Amino acid sequence: AAVTSTCVFCPDDTVAPGKGSHLGHSEDEGETVSEKPRTEQEPAEPTCLPDRARFDRKRGEMASSSPVTFHAVSGQVTLVCLSGSLNADSCVDLARGLQHHLRQAALHGQRLVLDMSGVPMLSSAARRTLAQATDHLAHLPVLIVEAHHHPRQVLERGNLLGIRLHDHLADVLAILDPAAPSSKIKASPAEPTAQSGAPETESAEALRLEVLGLRAKARTHALIGLAEGMLMTRYDLQRPAEAFALLREASQHLNVPMRVLASAVITAPAPQADAKFWFPGRATRPSAPTVGFLPVHNASAADRRQALTAALYEIVTVSYADAVALHLTDPAQDDALILEQHHALDATLRDHAARIVGPPAPCARAREQGQTVTVPDIAEDPALSAHPVGQALLDAGLHSVHSVPLLNPDGLCNGTVTLHWSKPGLWLTHVQSRELDVLAGDIATWRSWYRRTVLLDALEYLHQHHREAARSSPCFD
Repeated sequence: AAVTSTCVFCPDDTVAPGKGSHLGHSEDEGETVSEKPRTEQEPAEPTCLPDRARFDRKRGEMASSSPVTFHAVSGQVTLVCLSGSLNADSCVDLARGLQHHLRQAALHGQRLVLDMSGVPMLSSAARRTLAQATDHLAHLPVLIVEAHHHPRQVLERGNLLGIRLHDHLADVLAILDPAAPSSKIKASPAEPTAQSGAPETESAEALRLEVLGLRAKARTHALIGLAEGMLMTRYDLQRPAEAFALLREASQHLNVPMRVLASAVITAPAPQADAKFWFPGRATRPSAPTVGFLPVHNASAADRRQALTAALYEIVTVSYADAVALHLTDPAQDDALILEQHHALDATLRDHAARIVGPPAPCARAREQGQTVTVPDIAEDPALSAHPVGQALLDAGLHSVHSVPLLNPDGLCNGTVTLHWSKPGLWLTHVQSRELDVLAGDIATWRSWYRRTVLLDALEYLHQHHREAARSSPCFD
């Protein structure tokens, strides 16, 4: 059966990753500021946009339209991706969503799998909700994959009869062969896996790519949903559709991707009540920085996609690396490193690299230390080789890593450039290392300028036009 996907409770804004990869690919590929998919996001600089979001709880600045989001993939199995913190406030939505997807899975004779990679926290109340919905399924339990440390601990302590935990999606896909009838699927956690080295079926590969795409959607929806809630409260908007239309209008006018703008809305200090301007004391717009990689590729500093694509080409040209990842930090996501551009990373690697929180990933170490980190052989690094990121790199045939922090003129790290080679060793010459350091500094300088100019212009436009956008927004209810 063909694998199809649906998104519940939120608009579609991200496409599933494709099978191939190529020079110049961006994590926001296919994204424009209109109706096309949006997958990009931008962190904040320490001037007008603080390093962490500061919310006025009395004014309800953290309002959100939905505390928990379900994304579903259906084929021979039903796989649901959850996003958001599962706390007492989300129990009603959690129970309703579980009941719906359990009914659908039972109706079609399918097995239900929950991907919890987008759930950072799980409360005891949510655990009880899971138990009430699944305890009757001890003979054919719901399978949970990719649970973070805290949710996994909570679930393990609960000893839920109708739940089985698995580390990775690949483990479940090996167990739940989509080509096999559901009546032959065993419930035991020790159920046999697919024969080692057996080729993956086309259905399983399609399902895997759909799931990777849904994870990207969950990351996007969390930011956009929170920004919508803040705008609804701030501008007294009645429907999420009005807030979405406002974001889209500002995105289109300034050519700023939706997730970039949503992240800025979350992290920027709120404008004064009834103020005409968001940033009333803002100085004149500074000129674009003089950085080498922009004119070489005839790229506009104000066009984020052009600038990052030009930077990626320069990185590959200087380094001759087999694969490259360009990350930027995002305070709206606890300063996580977000994959913005890449060269030659397949869908699985893009999924692992999409959001890096901390070590042992070399890029996270480079960000924390503020200096270059080199791993000549991943297999010889115990912490990295045992981590999912290191395992994914080794599985892809990449064995050495070199990560350079992007240090802006203030000396703060706002991203990383990470190079990969298929063979172990140290592959950069001294000349290449110097050129790469200069390029990393140029990228950081450009990004600081972009944050202080183009993105603040977009926020100001949003503030000036919220009434017009609300009046012209269609009804999506």
